[in-house]
Amino acid sequence: MKNYKFILLPFLLLILTSTGYSQEEGSHSVFDKSDQVFLLISAALVFIMQAGFCLLEMGFSRSKNAINIVMKNVCDMSAGAIGFFFIGFGLMFGWSQGGLIGLGNFATNPDFISSSPVWIFFLFQVMFAATTVTISSGAMAERTYFPGYLIYATIACTFIYPFLGHWVWGGGATPFNFGGGAGWLYEMGFRDFAGSTVVHGVGGAFALAGIMVIGPRRGRFLEDGSERIFAGHNIPLGSLGMFLLFFGWFGFNCGSNLYADAEIGRIGVNTLLAGAGGLVAGLVFHWIIRGWADPESAINGALGGLVGITACCNIVAPWAAVLIGLICGLITVVGGKVLLKAKLDDAVGAIPVHLFCGIFGTLSVSIFNEKEPFVNFGVQALGAIVVPVSAFLIIWVIFVIIDKTVGLRATEEAQSQGLDFAEHSATAYPDFVSNDEDN
Repeated sequence: MKNYKFILLPFLLLILTSTGYSQEEGSHSVFDKSDQVFLLISAALVFIMQAGFCLLEMGFSRSKNAINIVMKNVCDMSAGAIGFFFIGFGLMFGWSQGGLIGLGNFATNPDFISSSPVWIFFLFQVMFAATTVTISSGAMAERTYFPGYLIYATIACTFIYPFLGHWVWGGGATPFNFGGGAGWLYEMGFRDFAGSTVVHGVGGAFALAGIMVIGPRRGRFLEDGSERIFAGHNIPLGSLGMFLLFFGWFGFNCGSNLYADAEIGRIGVNTLLAGAGGLVAGLVFHWIIRGWADPESAINGALGGLVGITACCNIVAPWAAVLIGLICGLITVVGGKVLLKAKLDDAVGAIPVHLFCGIFGTLSVSIFNEKEPFVNFGVQALGAIVVPVSAFLIIWVIFVIIDKTVGLRATEEAQSQGLDFAEHSATAYPDFVSNDEDN
């Protein structure tokens, strides 16, 4: 207990240095040291979300695929970070070419000295890129060929996410002396504060294309059309993943303010309330229609609420954040049922959470706008559809090419045996033996 002060040191540093922002709301003349510390802590919180995704996916999947899931979540972040550093960041935030793509030398630019604030902005943004790509890992879990997945993750993080992200966030690095000019959707008035569309809509679209190309898990749907339930092997582990994601989301949303000013307080409150509302709605709705308190519905409801508030957490009242969360909680449950009816196998419920709730959250920017309700609704609807549809079409082609060349779907034998042993020659639970090959 004597060393408790060191645990609090980062937060004390943030408080002690948070005095440099402009007194005029929404106006900043410089990105000072307090802002840099704030954004660095926010980036670290978003990085924790990678662990959350890993634990959630692992807990919601079967034990024989646990190591494979860890490997995907570790490696997609690492490969994607390198690609985003050398190419992706410039494509997303460089000088805008007609609002479609950015151009600019970032990785080897000699103008960026070690004390340049652009490094912290990059660190924050690369976490968003990794989050976008890893969403599909959960949806495609338990039947994805590991090399094929890594090729997808690298391409998506290096090229596709930055290309689509520029349409909305292009020019975002201008305060850090990099790039210039806005993306075409932003110029039209489209707004997505922290990424309900740019991150979650795109990631959800990647996931949808992935499960359509790769097909369902072996034995998931029977010949008569009925479904077979593949229960997660460790729901407490998945719950811990949800807590880490919820924790990291405060960095995700508050950090998107970029500056350590008074706005971050209500952004954090809205984030909390939306997540809580989503959990309550997911839990209660499933309880009503099925008759029991389902932990997966509650967990995904919370995540859906967090996705929904991401685009609008800076411009809605707290009561609206609760309502957005409640609606998103319903969307996750209903969306999961719709996918099953279509015989689409989303192993963790990632598509309803990220794609469906991302679309609704983007529309909420207009619907629940505190100052001007329904302002620019048509533009918000346009962006909420165009960006995910573009992401789906582009990555579908990539997935098909990977599937026809390197391979995207694991063999039937590997799925039966478990990807841990088939892909990595290891087992997460060496003392556990199952008599059912599909467990």
